[in-house]
This record gives sequence, C-alpha cells and structure tokens, in this order.
Amino acid sequence: MLTLRVCGHREMEHVWSLFDLDFDKKELLPKLGVHKAMLKGDMELLAVTETESRIDLAYALVGCRGLYGYVWLKYLDVIPFYREKGLGVESMRLLHKRYADRQGVVAEITDFNDEAGGETLRGQQKFFARFGYEEIESDLRLGGVKDHVMVKPIHGTAELSPIIHRVMLDFYSRVYSPAALSRAAEIRPV
Repeated sequence: MLTLRVCGHREMEHVWSLFDLDFDKKELLPKLGVHKAMLKGDMELLAVTETESRIDLAYALVGCRGLYGYVWLKYLDVIPFYREKGLGVESMRLLHKRYADRQGVVAEITDFNDEAGGETLRGQQKFFARFGYEEIESDLRLGGVKDHVMVKPIHGTAELSPIIHRVMLDFYSRVYSPAALSRAAEIRPV
C-alpha cells in the first residue's frame, strides 16, 4: 500500500539531487527559497512511501498555500528504479486525495530542449489530462520558454486564464525575491 508522507528539510536536501537530475536548470526553484517557503508553510515536500517497507518511491513538491484556494504541483518525480510501474498514476491519485478540499491543482509543463519533437510535451499533457487537468491560456515563460499551465478543478473552475498571472505570481513570489523572479520567469496577463 502507498501513502503520502510529509518530508522535512533534511530530506529535501537529499531529494533535491533527484530534482536536479530530472528537471532543467531553468525550471528549478532556488533551494534556499524552497526551504524558506517550507518553513512558512507555503510549500511541502511529500514522499510517496510503500507502507510495509517504508521505502520512498516518488516525491512531489507542492505549493500548498495560494491565491483563490488552489495548490501548485511544481514537481512530481518518481525515483528512476521505480519508473514505468504505474507509480506516477498512483502518486497523482494520492495527491488529489490529499488536496480534495481545495479549489483545484495548478501544474506546469515546460518544454525545454524536447529532442523528441514535442513528443515529451504531448506525453506529459496526456498524462495530466487523464486526471482531469485542462490546459488554459497563459502568458507564462520560464527561462524564456513557454510554460503550459494545466488546471485540475476540484471545487473551483479550470477557467483561470483571466487571473492565472496573479495566481502564478503569488506561488513564485513565495520562493523568489522580486529581483530573482524577474530574471527567472515572465508572468503577464493574457
């Protein structure tokens, strides 16, 4: 059986090396900013743990406090040895169960150097769509690359296009200083 477990700062240091390998450098949040957000209760690092063996199989970094009651799924990462075994699907189910009282979940997909000709992006969009996520219109760029924003409505709506710039600015400002945020992301109204 799989469960979600909230991790602390020490574990985040360990998990960060996994994020560093699997995500583009332009997409990585500043580690110190994540620690700060975790201290304030703005973000949480969650481990998907096999109950009997107590082995962590996947991790998610979630902005759990945000405007309008939405949460921000920034990273979902399955440990390489356990990939292709349905753990991404199970992890998403556990995450949605944990945040079932929220308005919805906002996720981003950024296509940095997709050598597969957009196949990776389409695969990720299909994965999220499987769980009821809808891509919305946004003008968000990370490291100069278009960021595809997907929303899973729970109690709220998926139609966040008119206000998504405020929602994303709120999430990012909890991790970045204003000067660093202006260098890392472009967040404008649609």
